[in-house]
Parts: sequence; C-alpha cells; structure tokens
Amino acid sequence: MPLVHDLKLTAMRVLEKAPDAIGSVSSVRTAEPVIIPTFDDGPTPGRTPEVLRALADHDATATFFVLMTSVRANRGLLEEVVAAGHEIGLHGMDHRHLPTLSRAEAREMLTRGKAELEDALGMPVLWFRPPHGDQSVETWRLIREAGMTSVIWSGTSHDWNPEATQDQRVEKATANLERGTILLFHDGHAGPADLGDPVPEPVLDRYELLDRVLRVAEERGLQATSLSRALERGTAVTRPHFNLHPRHLATAIRRR
Repeated sequence: MPLVHDLKLTAMRVLEKAPDAIGSVSSVRTAEPVIIPTFDDGPTPGRTPEVLRALADHDATATFFVLMTSVRANRGLLEEVVAAGHEIGLHGMDHRHLPTLSRAEAREMLTRGKAELEDALGMPVLWFRPPHGDQSVETWRLIREAGMTSVIWSGTSHDWNPEATQDQRVEKATANLERGTILLFHDGHAGPADLGDPVPEPVLDRYELLDRVLRVAEERGLQATSLSRALERGTAVTRPHFNLHPRHLATAIRRR
C-alpha cells in the first residue's frame, strides 16, 4: 500500500538522521508554509467530531495522538479520523505518567499499545507523545526501542487550562506561529477511565478555537498538515525534553 510505504520511509529518514541524538521532535525545519496541529487524548464523542469539522472546513490535516482506552470505546471515531486523511500516533495504553512505571511496565505499555493500535489501523505507528509530556531518558529510550519517535510541541493552545478564556487560548496558540510549528490541542479529556490525573475538564468550543487559530495561520500564509506530510519536505527539529512533575517523583523513585 502506498501510504504504508510512505510512512515507513518517513520513519526511516527521521531515525537515520539522528540515531543517537537524545531528544524529541518539537518542530519541523521547512521552507514549506505549513504548521502541524496535533490532538491528544481522543478519539471521543462530542470533541473529536468538532475538531474534524474545523479541519475539514479549512481543508487541513493533522496528527492525532490517541489513547487506547479511547480507541477501544470509540473505534468508529478512529475510523472517521483516518478516513478524513489524518495521521494517527500513539499517546498511550492509558494516561499514566510513564516515568512512574517500572522499566518492564513502561516497555510493555509501549509495545502492547503500538501493536494494538497498528492492528486497529492496519498500518505502522511512527509517533508517540508521552502522556502529560512526561518522559525520562530511560522512557525515551524505550520509546525508540519500541520503534517509535517521541514527539512534543513548540506551541500550545492551552485548551487543557480551565481558567483560560477562549481569546487567551487563541492568543497563546498564535503568538509565535511560524513555519514548522507543532501545535498542541486536545480532542479528549483523560479521566479516571484513562487512569489520568483527576483534573477538571475545561469548558470550551473546540470547533471555534481551532477555526480561529487556523484563520490566523491562513492570514499568515500557513496551511495545516500532518507531521509526516510536513517531514516529506522538511527536517525534524529535536530537543531534549525530560521532566516529571514533583508530585510524581517519589512514585518514580520507588518503582525503579
């Protein structure tokens, strides 16, 4: 299949350029006028359809980092995302902080999640975004051993922040918007069923947020596309990204 072949070539190019560099993909160096919207925690009803509608209205594509807890509950939505031409990456079997798990547990979570998602998609899974953006050097290496590349972001919409206004979210997402920016959004909310942290979900219009951000991008001559497509004519920019919230540090130490 041409798509599977293209995805494999993209993965090979990214990994071969810096096989030993310790860092996560944070943006794309490119002469093409593109940005890369990414969405975490989905697919979920009421959220993912609004994101898909906004992307379709702008003839845009994106990369969705899915949770397997959400995929199992919403298999039809995953199929809708793929049918609309978007790219799928893995966000995790669930939303636990990887560095708090033992090495064996983290490895199993990565390999099982990748295998299950690839079985659902029928194509390779290249990208992994750590839940909460939390990773250690050890978990970064496990991501690589599982055959995936860690992806973070260079811009965020703050759609996870319940105290932010919609105007503030748009301003945050577009403040430093430029070619190759990887933007963080969410099309889900990781809750107890996903073993996520007990945080309140923001109340926001996800269609309006994405629509407004993409309008600003278009005014600047930028079009939204998936990560793999951006890398067809660009180069991955990586940077070290290793962090763990202090409240989880004791747990991580105990599990070593």
